[in-house]
Amino acid sequence: MPLRRESAIVPLLLLLLASPLPAQLFSDQSVARLPDSNEYSSQCSVADVDGDGDLDIAFANGRGFSSAQLQERVRLMINDGSGFFADESIARLGSLLGYGRDVEFGDVDGDGDLDLAVANDFNTQQRLLINDGAGNFADESVARLGVFSISSSHCSFGDVDDDGDLDLWFTRGGSSRFGSGQPQLLINDGSGFFTNESAARVHPALLSEPMDCTFGDLDGDFDLDIVAGNRSANTSRVYFNDGAGNFQTTTILPPNSATYSFDLGDLDADGDLDIFGANSQASSSREAIFINDGSGGFTDQTAVWIPGTNNQPNDDNDSKFFDYDGDGDLDVIIAALGGGPERILRNNGASYQLMSGLISSVGDSSLDVELGDFDGDGDLDVVTAQGESGGFRNRLYINTGTAPDLTPPSFPQTLQLPDTLDTSGPYVVRAVIRDQMTSDTGAFYDQTALRWWVDGGPVSTAPLIWVGNDMYRGEIPGIAGGNVNYSIRATDRAGNAAESTVFTFVVGTPDPVFRRGDCNQDGGFDIADAVTVLDTLFAGGDPFECADACDGNDDGSVDIADPILLLGVLFQGSSPVPAPGSGPGCGSDPTADALDCAVEPICP
Repeated sequence: MPLRRESAIVPLLLLLLASPLPAQLFSDQSVARLPDSNEYSSQCSVADVDGDGDLDIAFANGRGFSSAQLQERVRLMINDGSGFFADESIARLGSLLGYGRDVEFGDVDGDGDLDLAVANDFNTQQRLLINDGAGNFADESVARLGVFSISSSHCSFGDVDDDGDLDLWFTRGGSSRFGSGQPQLLINDGSGFFTNESAARVHPALLSEPMDCTFGDLDGDFDLDIVAGNRSANTSRVYFNDGAGNFQTTTILPPNSATYSFDLGDLDADGDLDIFGANSQASSSREAIFINDGSGGFTDQTAVWIPGTNNQPNDDNDSKFFDYDGDGDLDVIIAALGGGPERILRNNGASYQLMSGLISSVGDSSLDVELGDFDGDGDLDVVTAQGESGGFRNRLYINTGTAPDLTPPSFPQTLQLPDTLDTSGPYVVRAVIRDQMTSDTGAFYDQTALRWWVDGGPVSTAPLIWVGNDMYRGEIPGIAGGNVNYSIRATDRAGNAAESTVFTFVVGTPDPVFRRGDCNQDGGFDIADAVTVLDTLFAGGDPFECADACDGNDDGSVDIADPILLLGVLFQGSSPVPAPGSGPGCGSDPTADALDCAVEPICP
């Protein structure tokens, strides 16, 4: 079966084909492309809300830093396909006013389109809007969330209990986001209606000044943990999922303070998720890097990864990983609230270097940064949300580089399904898929698919559904029995496609393993085996213990041709018996037939 695998020559191709990067790579084209709403934008989110193949942008708006000032609209900017946006907020969202701190997209009702959650501050109703499939949203907050008035700075979608639907986590402060409260976990019933199960599922600790929450599999067990970033010193922490959606185990991260956001990404290319913290270094207003040991234990390696003046003492609010130079590792863009324009750190494989002149020098108050190919030319552009001070002009930076995106998606982790006697299914596969950028919803793909085939039969395909950060989930339906092979395939928005390695599990009673030719089951292959076949066939000898092993020519029956073949192999240099028969060791019969083994064969 043909299999497309990730190639080791991709980095070489990138170096050979990439053009030299211009002095300024990301050009501010906000005035021409992005309408100005002049509102206090705390966060933005990127998604194809209307299903037309391009990326749209939503902004969470509302004035007031620590006290409520003015409710403002959630803004929805619709892309025309070439990176020019129209403000269609009222037409598509209605009169949606609030103290918006965050907007996140996810399909809560399983109908294939992206719905919208809004985290609101100052003890007001949290919002959930349902997409009609064409990018028009109905506010069904109370019906689906209940009366749910808290002060929240961030929310995040993730399938915490592995039932195939998206649950919701909200940060919770006090009278404002700067107070203290227990994080809130709302469980989806499968149709987009939620029950608040925080008291039963979430550790009771109250978090002080919670700013961020991000799902990700931090300990490599294929469920979604969550990292909580808090402004209060040394309180940011990881909540570990027990696999059933309970988060009673929590550990404090290394010393940090004034954290506004955490971004998760594999910055050291060892397969697990590390943490980049904006403004998180203890008492310094610098960035922090916490490296994962693979099991969810983190150490502060900031000094190693962002040495000296590469780590600026600015009041920063957000960051995102992305591979701007096409060398296969994750660089970083930082949303700078003060002290100049957004900053870009280049990953050289062992540390980050602060680059200059790569992005238009705009000195504004950026509270959030997101990435996406907005103009459809195959590279990543940048959008920022502006608030807190200044002119509140949200920004769109277009990538003017000429280096093509040749990096295919990667599959650092795919769940190996165990053998099972269950023939009813479904068999749930989870896989981590990554590309050249990060966000709370991972990277953007044209297609993610689960492929499987049974005993070498035809290939079946089902979609892999996004379930949080870079985690995807698919189901193989019940199978009557056999050897099941499966793989993951993904295509990114630049058209780069890749397929994972093939995984195998057995449904039903496993096929016996044996060594062809060892008919008397003594662990060897000699003249006694041919004698055993002849004795049973013609002299009334004992029945075959493993008829498959006696079928020397693998024609599906045991007859005189089999001892003749065995003797020819032993004494006349004939071709070896068919698999599994060459050399020591055993295997299953590659040919479907009625023969079997009545007893467990001896395998040398």
